[in-house]
Amino acid sequence: MSGEPDWLVWSRELQAIAQTGLTYVRDPYDKERYEMLRGLASRIMAAHTSAPAERIDALFAGEAGYATPKVDVRGAVFDAQGRVLMVREVADGGRWTLPGGWADVNLTPAENVVKEIREESGYEARVRKLAAVWDRTRQCHPPTVFSCCKMFFVCDLEGGEAATSLETSGIGWFAADEIPADLSLGRVLPSQLARMFEHARDASLPADFD
Repeated sequence: MSGEPDWLVWSRELQAIAQTGLTYVRDPYDKERYEMLRGLASRIMAAHTSAPAERIDALFAGEAGYATPKVDVRGAVFDAQGRVLMVREVADGGRWTLPGGWADVNLTPAENVVKEIREESGYEARVRKLAAVWDRTRQCHPPTVFSCCKMFFVCDLEGGEAATSLETSGIGWFAADEIPADLSLGRVLPSQLARMFEHARDASLPADFD
């Protein structure tokens, strides 16, 4: 189960109910009630964080359609020496993570992860297998506003050369016993990295899920 506080779980669920309700509502009075429900979710979250309720409500109001988890893709690229490719994320103080990010529309998950690897590291990769589909909350990442599904792919290096981007400030290759201590824990956990090495060594392992 999640280690997140109840207030975060409840406010996230309230926001999802309001978002879905506003998508299908026809009655103007019900629309007003769903907007009030969204505002309540914003106030609950604001009461437990440093962000003002107006800012949170604007964030929630930007979400439309049936509420579903966001999709994050991560690529574990391995070289001939069995080392994994990692990048420093500018947005998280230069901490290390696997290349990846939010999945873009009109691309498959595998196409998305290859694109992210190219854009963030300069390297070309080929997806070998889907290694894991994990719920962000159940994996005990730091708490966040929206629900998220994380897809991890094991990939092989195909070419290219190291090149940073607007999102990354460093690129490196690491053996299993050389993983940096300053990980971007909102993006990847030590246990997840360890599991990627296991998947890279044993192609017969089925995809993990929770």
